[in-house]
Amino acid sequence: MTQRGWILFLALSVIWGVPYLLIRIAVAEIDPLVVAFGRTTIGALLLLPVALRASALAPAFRNWKPLLAFTLVEINGPWLLLGHAETRLTSSTAGLLIAIVPLIAAVILTRLGHDRFGTRRLLGLGLGFAGVAALVGLDIHLDDLPAVGAVVLTSIGYAIGPIIIDRKLGGVPPLGVVTASLVLASLLYAPFAPFLWPHEVSLAAGGSVVALAVFCTATAFLLFFALIAEAGPGRATVITYINPAVALLLGVIVLHEPLTAGMAIGFPLVILGSILGTSKSAKGEDRAPPGAEGISATE
Repeated sequence: MTQRGWILFLALSVIWGVPYLLIRIAVAEIDPLVVAFGRTTIGALLLLPVALRASALAPAFRNWKPLLAFTLVEINGPWLLLGHAETRLTSSTAGLLIAIVPLIAAVILTRLGHDRFGTRRLLGLGLGFAGVAALVGLDIHLDDLPAVGAVVLTSIGYAIGPIIIDRKLGGVPPLGVVTASLVLASLLYAPFAPFLWPHEVSLAAGGSVVALAVFCTATAFLLFFALIAEAGPGRATVITYINPAVALLLGVIVLHEPLTAGMAIGFPLVILGSILGTSKSAKGEDRAPPGAEGISATE
């Protein structure tokens, strides 16, 4: 990978590790739906001129059925569920739980008959889900289990979204898909946002929503497209294994969240499991899931 590619890779690894911190700050004062609405609306407004200039928007809207499905499972559902989950869970815990997305994608694709498991992938799945069990079993209180369920549902949505891209929207410009999805997501949130709008917002909470939209959505997707062009889709998706580490470090350093035994045991198991569970075997018996080469807003 070139020097430019490495710069893009490192920048995106950090940027997509930050949302969990910002969401945690924002939902302390703002309803999660309003946070998601602000993020999608500002992000859409920033990307619209770029997408229109590239003539990427019309092809996306022509495929409105899979586009709507992608929007619901990749943006509307996950961003709302994740926001609600982070009113109960630490940003570090949420970030580590999201790291199971590649494993869920591998399971879904196998069940659909599009993939198969070899020894390495089965070992990866076992390690990854053992890491989640350690994290939940050692760190999560019983009354926080619904929040864990919300993050798991978010992870399922993040796993399904790229599969829809690969199967139904593969010929559509990625910039058009993301921009059109943000527009649709904003419109779907819009009828409910006025009823949940806060009376006043601190600079920290409001700034977090703006940062989510500007840096973790609009800027991040533009960098992701540049990274794919520079390094290819396979290498670009390796950021999936670095984002959780960034989320954990930021949670501990900035929000003073505890570094628990569950995190210490679960984090390396989840990451190692994800790498093994989605990698190709030496004989090529496993192929990486299509979702690994699509778009995922796993943030």
